[in-house]
Amino acid sequence: MTETGPHVLVVDDEESNLEVLKRVLGREGYRISVADSGPDGLDRLREDQPELLLTDLKMPGMDGLELLRAARTVSPATEVILMTAFGTVEIAVEAMREGAYDFITKPLKRHDILKAVGKGLEKAALLAENRLLREQIASQTSQSGSVAGIVGRSEGLRQVLETAGQVAPSEATVLIVGESGTGKEVLAQAIHELSGRSDGPLIRVNCAAIPETLFESELFGYEKGAFTGAADRKPGRFELADGGTLFLDEVAEMSMASQVKLLRVLQEGQFERVGGTTTLSVDIRLIAATNRDLERAVAQRSFREDLFYRLNVIPIQLPPLRERADDVPLLAAHFVKIYREKNHKAVKGISDAALAALTAYRWPGNIRELENTMERAVVLCRTDHVGLDDLPQHMQPEGHGGPRQLVFPMGTPLREIEKTAIRETLRHTSGDKKLAARLLGIAARTIYRRLEETREQEDGSAEGVDS
Repeated sequence: MTETGPHVLVVDDEESNLEVLKRVLGREGYRISVADSGPDGLDRLREDQPELLLTDLKMPGMDGLELLRAARTVSPATEVILMTAFGTVEIAVEAMREGAYDFITKPLKRHDILKAVGKGLEKAALLAENRLLREQIASQTSQSGSVAGIVGRSEGLRQVLETAGQVAPSEATVLIVGESGTGKEVLAQAIHELSGRSDGPLIRVNCAAIPETLFESELFGYEKGAFTGAADRKPGRFELADGGTLFLDEVAEMSMASQVKLLRVLQEGQFERVGGTTTLSVDIRLIAATNRDLERAVAQRSFREDLFYRLNVIPIQLPPLRERADDVPLLAAHFVKIYREKNHKAVKGISDAALAALTAYRWPGNIRELENTMERAVVLCRTDHVGLDDLPQHMQPEGHGGPRQLVFPMGTPLREIEKTAIRETLRHTSGDKKLAARLLGIAARTIYRRLEETREQEDGSAEGVDS
């Protein structure tokens, strides 16, 4: 029994098979334990929780199928491979329907054993990593409402994060679809950071911003002298992304000619720099994003069907912000924190009225619009909390904003009306008495006199209380 590598439990009632399997698997560096019966194997499962169970199907007392069913309960993370004679293959296939990963037939061949065990352990490792990522996502989201730069706790976002956590460790191409401003680039970065390529580069390409004439040189690079102005060799985005992730944003905006060039590289995995003859290969993980319906674009013949299938391996749909109302308060608070620090403002939070207005708004520009709104609100805020007046007028509830209207009950003393009008106008002008006087059509000295009278009345009231 070796002490390194993944743990494989072998169960077989034939001693000769156990010895062969111990020797073959032990040479590969696996940590091997054995059992010569189903019940003994079940005890080992409970105690050791191995990554893989390799069990014979036909055994007296407790057969491999029963052991498989027990393993689903006592050690659900363990992958199971069955060994079976030719005549019981149908039973083995049935066992796979019940959760077995694979089966191999007797007489056992070294190549078949190592291939099945290797793939079974790869699956076990991937599932274990996915479980860890989901736990990290759940933990971070419940504590702060944020994971890998993505803020929110809504059900729609939770499903997106679960999918991202599941696909991040793989090498599969991901296609992120969502309206403009929903955070497609942030999600791409999160997938990169949660992947095994997080130490490598994340290279972003805005496909809509690259003219067709520059597409090849931007993506694949060029050699010195390849064209006028090519004074030195320049690596393209594919080369720069080697060992990391290449993110193609707005991929639907590429011309048909550019789509052909991209497809060729994705199919062949090789390319040449413009003006060069050396064939280059790079190790990249591809993530693409678009705000368009690519299937409709394919039907309209504005996007190549073969390229669509290359990109649409793992599609992730980002919900618009109007479907994530529960996330608006978290996002708004997140942006307030960012922009109060950036602009050195003493803004502590958001008023309840402003938060209600933000939550009720439909956000056609999604998160990008919310971020711009909160930056503006923080910069314009005159108090320690963002209020309704700090929001754009079209976001304020009906009846709020625009010309202020003061309503007084019939019989209110004229002096009280005048005092209230002066106070509210001064609040509107941020204390500018000259501007308030012009708005009210009175002399500035009248405002000063009324304010002085108000202070004297308040002082007199305070003295009466003290006495």
